[in-house]
Amino acid sequence: MTYQEAIDFLFTSLPVFQRVGGSAYKANLDSTNRLDAYFGHPHRKFHTIHVAGTNGKGSTSHMLAAILQTAGYRTGLYTSPHLLDFRERIKINGEMIPEQDVVDFVDHHHSVIQEIQPSFFEMSVAMALDHFARERVDVAVIEVGMGGRLDSTNIITPLLSIITNISHDHGQFLGDTLEKIAREKGGIIKENIPVVIGESQPETRWIFQRLAEQHHSLIFFADSMYTTGKIREDISGQIIVLEDTKNKTSKEYHLDLSGIYQQNNLKTVLASIDVLVRQGVLVIPENAVRKGISQASRLTGLHGRWQVLSENPLIVADTGHNEAGIRQIMNQIGHTPFNKLYLIFGVVNDKELDKIWPLLPRQAYYIFTQARIERALDACQLGRQAAERGFTGEIISDISSAVSKAKELAGENDMIFIGGSTFTVAEALPLFPIK
Repeated sequence: MTYQEAIDFLFTSLPVFQRVGGSAYKANLDSTNRLDAYFGHPHRKFHTIHVAGTNGKGSTSHMLAAILQTAGYRTGLYTSPHLLDFRERIKINGEMIPEQDVVDFVDHHHSVIQEIQPSFFEMSVAMALDHFARERVDVAVIEVGMGGRLDSTNIITPLLSIITNISHDHGQFLGDTLEKIAREKGGIIKENIPVVIGESQPETRWIFQRLAEQHHSLIFFADSMYTTGKIREDISGQIIVLEDTKNKTSKEYHLDLSGIYQQNNLKTVLASIDVLVRQGVLVIPENAVRKGISQASRLTGLHGRWQVLSENPLIVADTGHNEAGIRQIMNQIGHTPFNKLYLIFGVVNDKELDKIWPLLPRQAYYIFTQARIERALDACQLGRQAAERGFTGEIISDISSAVSKAKELAGENDMIFIGGSTFTVAEALPLFPIK
């Protein structure tokens, strides 16, 4: 079996939520628990940190992994979805799982996969945990796929649970209010395991406090532990000044991740490191924290977060795709100088667009497009909805052609933004040299 044959098997034989949507979602952990037992409960062989949340969990996970790696720990990192290569989901010290390991996994466990019939996500979690155990990682940062309570990653008992924030997304599965979504994501809170909440919100704070109390878990709110001072962009990312509210001291942090919204993720990361250090299980010196944060993208290979693809014109891609994510992106665009703005915009068909349309800038010129996946919203339908709301633009279904058109239209002092979904960004990235 070749690597491509193994990937084809995973994508064609197992239901993939990112591609087909709700039909791949399982509201239970039955298959996950069967796989876990079959592989001998591999997650019990190393420490874990569990990261949930609507937005920011990917950046938070990568920064934490970079810090732990810099501190000298052999560090696993499981995230989803991937942008260009399935192996992006499973990394050790920034290196993707080897192709041969993926082939061997599918080849050796083909019969149990056929027997249990897990979803694609359930299978990828099992592969990650098995890989981390076999490769003897010291610690692994595990990102929740969706929700928390019923997510396949929720079989682990971590050193620390982290919930970055709560916003509307996947309402058909997680609920249509922030309170309902918080209860689902709060499902990762475990007995006697501390939890860090990245952003405290009036609608959800009490829910997390109650869940923590029920589980005898210490709870920490990162935005109460740190407040933001100055933020300034530099050539390789940004510099953020945070104040420690307990010690009343300010420190400057250099991030290689751009985007104003990273300030919230930085607070979450620092609060999480504080809690981990207090536990005494991991030794994480200050210089490892600073170096890990300053080189998170390079050390872990994170892409698609306010990623600058070109400078004249300025071309930026960002995978933010729900109400809160789009709001953060538009805030960043509002702080970016340009003459004219072009948006290459494509979404998935279950996106709550009524919450997103009011956030999008009216003065921009739009090119509506769609990714080559079953779950993508038809570009013509997206364009019609936009026209009904007074947005100006055109429809180009093929993303490569959409990018070419935007480049034709834009002057050197203009800006092109590519986004709306992870899959729109994933198809656009190969059109540019990765920086």
